[in-house]
Parts: sequence; C-alpha cells; structure tokens
Amino acid sequence: MKKLLYTIAKENHNEKDLREILSENENIKFVSLMGVDLGGNATDEKIPMKLFLDDIDDFLESAIQTDGSSVELHNIATLNNAKVDLMPDVDSKWYIDYNFEHIDEELNLPVGTLKIPAFLIHDNKKVCSRGILKKAEKNFKKSLLELFKEYPHVINNIGIKDVSDIEEIILTSATELEFWVNTPEDKADLEKLYVSQSLKEQYWKRTHGIIRTCLEKSLILLEKLGVNPEMAHKEVGGIHRSISIDGKTNHAMEQLEVSWKFSTPLQAADTELLAREVIEDVFASNGLEVTFKAKPIHGVAGSGEHTHVGVSAKLKDGSIKNLFAPKDMKEDYLSEIGYGALMGILHNYEVLNPIVTSSNDGFNRLVPGFEAPVCIVTSLGHSYEVPSRNRSVLVGLVRDIKSPKSVRLELRAPNPLSNTYLVIAGCYQTMLDGIKAAAKSKLSTRELEKELSKNVGEESFYLDTNRAYRDEQDVFKHYTLEERNERFGAPPATVYEAMKNLETYSYKLEALKQGDVFNDAIINSFKAGAIDRWTKELKNRIIKEDIETIVSYAKLHNKENMDALDEVMWNSISDIKFKVMKDTLTKTSLFTQIRDAIECKDYKKASDLQLELSTEMEEIEKLYMQYKKNIY
Repeated sequence: MKKLLYTIAKENHNEKDLREILSENENIKFVSLMGVDLGGNATDEKIPMKLFLDDIDDFLESAIQTDGSSVELHNIATLNNAKVDLMPDVDSKWYIDYNFEHIDEELNLPVGTLKIPAFLIHDNKKVCSRGILKKAEKNFKKSLLELFKEYPHVINNIGIKDVSDIEEIILTSATELEFWVNTPEDKADLEKLYVSQSLKEQYWKRTHGIIRTCLEKSLILLEKLGVNPEMAHKEVGGIHRSISIDGKTNHAMEQLEVSWKFSTPLQAADTELLAREVIEDVFASNGLEVTFKAKPIHGVAGSGEHTHVGVSAKLKDGSIKNLFAPKDMKEDYLSEIGYGALMGILHNYEVLNPIVTSSNDGFNRLVPGFEAPVCIVTSLGHSYEVPSRNRSVLVGLVRDIKSPKSVRLELRAPNPLSNTYLVIAGCYQTMLDGIKAAAKSKLSTRELEKELSKNVGEESFYLDTNRAYRDEQDVFKHYTLEERNERFGAPPATVYEAMKNLETYSYKLEALKQGDVFNDAIINSFKAGAIDRWTKELKNRIIKEDIETIVSYAKLHNKENMDALDEVMWNSISDIKFKVMKDTLTKTSLFTQIRDAIECKDYKKASDLQLELSTEMEEIEKLYMQYKKNIY
C-alpha cells in the first residue's frame, strides 16, 4: 500500500502546494471544516474535493455558510439572524481523517477527508470556542509585554534585564485524556470494580490482547498525525477480562489514559479533539466501546482531564526563560508572575468553574474520595527542595528543582468532555488578572507566598478575606465537609448552581472579559446552552435511566428462603421506590416534581430536587446490593 499522507503543514496552505499535494493523493476525496461551537461540539461535513480544487483561494478566503440550527450558539444565532459562516483557519495544522473501512477499489487505499480547523463567524465576529481561545492567546501575550514595561521588576527578578530583550511570549498547554473501554452490552459488576479499584489491580499494569493492540494502534496513528504522544497506560479503574472458547475478548472493562507533548493552546485543544476521534475509531473498529464520560459508572473512579498551562519568554539571544520559575528553585516555589497566575485562577474560580464543569456528568465525578478536586485550594509543596504532589487540590504546582523549564500549573477539575478551548482560554484570562494584581502590589515572592498561604479571616491585597487558598494536607481526610466549606467555600453541586455563580460573582467576570475575550453575549450564550442541556438531560435521560434502574430492582425472596431481615430491607427499598417514582392522590413523586419545576422554569427547585433524587438513588442502590447479596 502506498504511504499515506496524514498532515499538511501551515507553509503548504497555498493554492500551488495544495493542488500538487492533493493531486498526488487522489484517495483524499473530501474536505471538512471543523468549527467548534460554545458547547464544544465540532462540525463535520463532507465537501467533495472537486469543489475545493475548482477554486482553492476562494474557498480559503471566503466562508462556507450554515445556520444557527446546526451549532450551539444560544441567543447569538437567533431565528431572525441565523446565518453562521465557517471560515478556514489557514494558520493551524491540517490533518487527514481516513476511513479505513472504506477502501477505494482502484487505488487500493482508504478514503480520506482533509479536515481543516475553522472559525464560526456571525455578524462578522468569531463566536466559537476556537475564536475565543485564539483571542485569549493574543490578549495574554500583548498584555504581559505591556505589564512588563510598566512593572519591569517582575522580569528583572528572574534574570531578564529589559522587556526589549524578549523576542516573544510562548504559551504552552496540554491535556491528559482518560477514558473507559468495554466490550459491547457488558454491564458493570460494581462489586468487582470496587474491589479491583481499592486493591489497585489495574493501575499502570500491563495491557493485554485486543486492548493492548488498540492502544498501540492509537499511539501509532496519533504519531503519524503529528500529535507526539508521550505515554499511555492503565488507570485505576477496571476488572480482569476473560477469553471465550473461540479466543475472543469478553467482559473487558478497563480505564486507560493517553497523554502527549505540550503545544500552543489552540493546537493543544485541536489535538484533544483529534485524539478522541482516533481513539474512538480504533477501538470501535475492533469491536470495543469507548466512553469519554466523566463518570460512566457510579461509585467507581471517573475520568479526568488534567489541563496544564505554562508561560515562557523567548529571548533575543535564543534562550528560553520559564516565567513561572523563580530565580533560585531552592529559595522559592514560584516567581512573582507564577504566584500571580496561581492566585488569578483561585480567586476567580467561581466564574471559571461553570466553564470547566457544565454538565450533569461532570458534577457526578466531582465527589470526595476519587481524587476529583472539589475545593478551591492549591498545594505548593512541603519544602522548596522537595515539592509534593497533592492530588486532593484544585490547582497543582508541577515543578522539578532540577528543571526550571518544567514549572507549570495543573488544573485538575476538567473532564474529557469539558470544552478544552474555553477552559484554557479561561485559565489564561484569570491568570492574567492575578499577574496584573501581583505586579501592581510590588510584593516579593516571599510576601506573595505568605498571601497565598493566608488563613480564613486574614485580609489580602487580592484574595478573598473569608477564604484559605493553600493546604498541604489531603483536604478530604483532614477536614470535615463543614470545615472544607468554611475554609475553601461551598462548591456548586449541580449545573444550575455553577451557572448561578456567574450572577453571584458577577464582579469576577471582569477577569474573563478583559481584552473582550469573553463578552456578555458569549457568557450569556454559554450559560443558556448549559442550562438547556442540563434541563433536557435531567428530564429526558436521567429520570428515564433511574426509572429503568428502579424497575429492575425486583423482589427476590419468598416464604421458603426469606428471613425477617430480607423483609425489612425490601420494605426500605419499596419506600424509596414509591417516594421517587409513584404519584398518589395525596403526593407527587420526585420525578413528577422535577418535571413540573423544569416546566415552570423554577430551576432552583429543580436543582434542589435533583440533589435529593441523587441521594435517594445512591441509597436504593446500596440497599439493593445488600439485599441481593443476602438472598444469594
């Protein structure tokens, strides 16, 4: 088979080179523009290659028209103003998406689609996730250079004599993608999963059989696509598979992780979308299902997507200076810029959180005990020379005393279905807000460390008085729920509560809005989309799934095999069944109350009832497992 083309570099995005490249690769038969709306959904359409080749320049310089019904742009692309254009991004990396199940018979090659990242344009403005992130990158770099001119001490203190010595600001980002794999139709054996997880039987263990093959194929394909994967391994979740008599894999249920090298923020987000598609296609072609849900199995480890962000300066002498690293790694955790960036994320997290976690599934993961961060808190380390890796905090400081260039911040709250474009954009916007505050304060690194380490009730030049922001303990084990809420603030527990914070902490929205990166129209559209998805999923999916679960809980004992304990437990199960699902003349069930609240747009009530429903479903599941075990 002829060697396949996988990417087309930026320098080749011109008519002459494209015509030559595509003429040599006739199996690439389609073009698709990949725009990403505010809900994180990527567009994909098939445009015959002939139309692209007829007038390449016009295709790249103009835009493909669509309408607001095909993308999530609530209150922006309205019924009376629904025109949305897809504009190719000629500065990004383009790649070829091959359908290995569709072979061109004449060429004996898989049919390919040239995927071109694009921007969604409405009223001549970029209104998409990619556009917001690109604007955030530009705003961060420009603002940082302006800040260095006004407050040169922040760069002088890390060894840069003058802002004129800086050739460019370099932003680096990366994510780690976790996901679950299982054989179709297999149901989770919760007890086996609990035991396996507690014993860490799967974590970083050797992969086997078809799962090993798929993981290796995914890494090889990602490498061909220029993603530069660094590592793949088993995560904590999973159980041992079995082999059928004919050699097929049965009962596979494993959690895996794939990570790749850092790149620019926009490329990092594009890469993640590409990686999800590649992984899903490779495993599906081998008869395995993949899910990127944050919490696909209740009570078992969910899937996170830790997001790393860093900032460096390339100097005119060719050297690279990490702007988060202190002058002496043995004397400080961070530079003034680093402390400001960390404070910025923490101080403004109430308005960043709705972007990071905007789905029911995402909130299902954010529970204590599964290394999923809930509290707005960071950890710096137990000493400058021996930093810790506290996995219970929201933002981790990643540093190696021998490698100043590796210093970066790790936001641990995102999940695989978070909108990475908006998450990274929000991180850089909030970091910028904190860097500005730290620079204007003119505090030293030791003074900034003291500010970050303040206790509840202590005043700060920037951080909230009634909060603590640093802790080196496992915050879930060291504090009670009440103590955590008092120290770090009560976290939102539903999509509605998260979106409500955009109003409660509206004064913090200025951090997102600086440079017109997130404006009111974008924020309100994102909020409307999140609320719409939340209510529809709650009403039409969560309740439906809970009904199926409750109906499946059948009475198992009879007079011959019963004990009084069985009857007591079954009565408790029946009580919850009636409370959750059964309407009577004198009361309405939780299901009906939730539906009515959504219909009346009483979202506060629907949110409270959702939490009550979740508690009842957890209790009935636990009771039924105990009841069933006692029968059998």
